[in-house]
Amino acid sequence: MLLHLLLVGNARRKLERGKVKSTLPLSYGRCEMKALVKLTGIFFLTASSLALYMFRNARQRNVSLHKLEIASEPENSKKLTVFFISDIHRRVIDKRLMQKIKKQGDIDAVIIGGDLAEQGVPIQRVEQNVRELASLGSAIYYIWGNNDREVGEAAIRTLIAKHQGIILDNENATIPGHPSWCIAGTDDPSSNNVDVCSALKGTDQFEHLLLATHTPSLFRKVLEYKSPTVMLAGHTHGGQIRFGPYGMHEKGSFTIKNGTAQLISNGYGTSLLPLRLGAPPECHILHISY
Repeated sequence: MLLHLLLVGNARRKLERGKVKSTLPLSYGRCEMKALVKLTGIFFLTASSLALYMFRNARQRNVSLHKLEIASEPENSKKLTVFFISDIHRRVIDKRLMQKIKKQGDIDAVIIGGDLAEQGVPIQRVEQNVRELASLGSAIYYIWGNNDREVGEAAIRTLIAKHQGIILDNENATIPGHPSWCIAGTDDPSSNNVDVCSALKGTDQFEHLLLATHTPSLFRKVLEYKSPTVMLAGHTHGGQIRFGPYGMHEKGSFTIKNGTAQLISNGYGTSLLPLRLGAPPECHILHISY
């Protein structure tokens, strides 16, 4: 053992003096470089594939269907069909989506749940989207999102009015053909103009109330005053990019709590990045029997 240590030490000293040329370090270096290049290639290929997958996910045209039966006498029930879409942002309401929606039958009320647009979206695209959505039903309602005013409040008001829409600006309105129903909507908290009491004023005279707000954080505030039959919201994008159960926000859902149906949508468009994972884009058709 001692002799072996002496020989190793002598060899190292010769290497340091340049008397002995070793190929081992060079060989090891090449192997390590090849391994690094290979790992880098695998990483970028995986990342690119995942990004492409998320981009394609974000372009899906999903129409989620929901049923709510609240009729006390099912044999004499009436039908109310509501279409709800939120968080369109930069997306286009194209013919393929319209065909999917129209296959589900007639729509009584179309509700745009905020973030119809955002900064940088051409106003012509916004108008095209409003025009397509307005063609779906006999009545169209709009509520403000946190990004809409970035393209100009006056421009949005003009577009909605042009297509006979109603802006539920802390207000409520009737639904044509369904006199026992009232629809109420609030402004978005980003405007510092939310007035739940004004939105609910006079709704006691109706048997059923449908409440639409951009952010679901207002649900709790509304429930302090009233228990609507249906509550609709978006804003959260369902977290947009989720890894299993983990995301920035809860995934969208349709639930019934204490007699109130609550729909929180994943939204149709995206924010910041045109990518989605684990929270597919969606719009909704709600069939209500009452």
